[in-house]
Amino acid sequence: MTPAPTTPRTGRRRHDREIIALAVPAFGALVAEPLFVMVDSAVVGHLGTPQLAGLGIAAALLMTAVSIFVFLAYATTAAVARRVGAGDLPAAIRQGMDGIWLALLLGAVVVVLAIPSAPWLVDVFGASDTAAPYAITYLRISSLGIPAMLVVLAATGVLRGLQDTRTPLYVAIGGFTANGILNVSLVYGAGLGIAGSAWGTVIAQMGMAVAYLIVVVRGARRHGASLRPDAAGIRASARAGVPLLVRTLSLRAVLMIATAVAARLGDTDIAAHQIILSLWSLTAFALDAIAIAGQAIIGRYLGANDEKGARDACRRMVEWGIGCGIALGVLIVLARPLFIPLFTSDPAVKDTLLPALLVVAVSQPIAGVVFVLDGVLMGAGDGRYLAWAMLVTLAVFAPVALLVPALGGGLTGLWWAMTLMMAVRLITLWVRTRSGRWIVTGATR
Repeated sequence: MTPAPTTPRTGRRRHDREIIALAVPAFGALVAEPLFVMVDSAVVGHLGTPQLAGLGIAAALLMTAVSIFVFLAYATTAAVARRVGAGDLPAAIRQGMDGIWLALLLGAVVVVLAIPSAPWLVDVFGASDTAAPYAITYLRISSLGIPAMLVVLAATGVLRGLQDTRTPLYVAIGGFTANGILNVSLVYGAGLGIAGSAWGTVIAQMGMAVAYLIVVVRGARRHGASLRPDAAGIRASARAGVPLLVRTLSLRAVLMIATAVAARLGDTDIAAHQIILSLWSLTAFALDAIAIAGQAIIGRYLGANDEKGARDACRRMVEWGIGCGIALGVLIVLARPLFIPLFTSDPAVKDTLLPALLVVAVSQPIAGVVFVLDGVLMGAGDGRYLAWAMLVTLAVFAPVALLVPALGGGLTGLWWAMTLMMAVRLITLWVRTRSGRWIVTGATR
């Protein structure tokens, strides 16, 4: 019996099923990660204000340290997915193990640097005399969990490359649950205070890393892949990660500049800015889930030498990005009377917040396409272009944002500058995607 021909409609349905199957669990895992900090904050908050302030400073430092190394997940996803597409699962898992060994090495270096420098780092963040001791305690203990968190990033990349986003979701849920139980038990049951919260988080993070390693090791044994460190493979993983590190640092610089400008605008503006930034980050999780699906799917198609499949998948994901962006923008507008009172009751903050929030809503379709194309190019292993594109974006954004206070643009002007930043990213990514230069087929780029 001759199989039914593939039509554009059936092709879209196939891509839709793949995107949903990968993006929905990925979204759950992404949302679970910041819940760690929320649980710690809820538990420590009952110890007192100085303890909570110390936690806030230490958590900001730790999240920055870990987010810098997110390339461990991105680069590993693309490399593993290519080998999956090429039908070489042993090489795919071997590639993933190189990323995990690199994560362990980087984690060890960060721990060696973070523990002795904790007092200086806390002081740089301007901690008060009462909050500083708690921040130092939490930072030093929690630093021990950084290698585990970097292993989690790399191992997540391995499983995403293997087209598995469900296991990371299950591990994230398990880690979140364990973190909550351990925090309450150690902080109050054992009477360890903020140190108990830090140890609870470290233990939960190590448990997550062990869970991932069990899954990866089982896969390696099943397919006969070596688990031993390979110097050449680790160096290759590091080289692939450097451009993505540059991209991440440039993006972090954009967010830091925006916060610094908002602070110069006054207390009301910085308060409103933090609320918008929190909401913006939440919508980013939803769009990033599609980007993660893009990394895995595009890498697999290119590894299988299926240029048409990669192009069709890219086109469909762009449509998803636009649709989700429009939906998120409408949701922001309609739900604003519900969520704004959750963050503030200050009329001045509300008045400052509203027009800037509408700018964020309008920009969501742009953000949707940006996140998708970012994921497509990551899946293609086009990290060098992504690094240059983000540096160009930073060069455009920085002077415009810094001029906002002088021009009297206020917070709304700052978020128009953020929209300009996203528009520049859209242009650079769209030009690259249209050129087709990102399409390099084969098991390796």
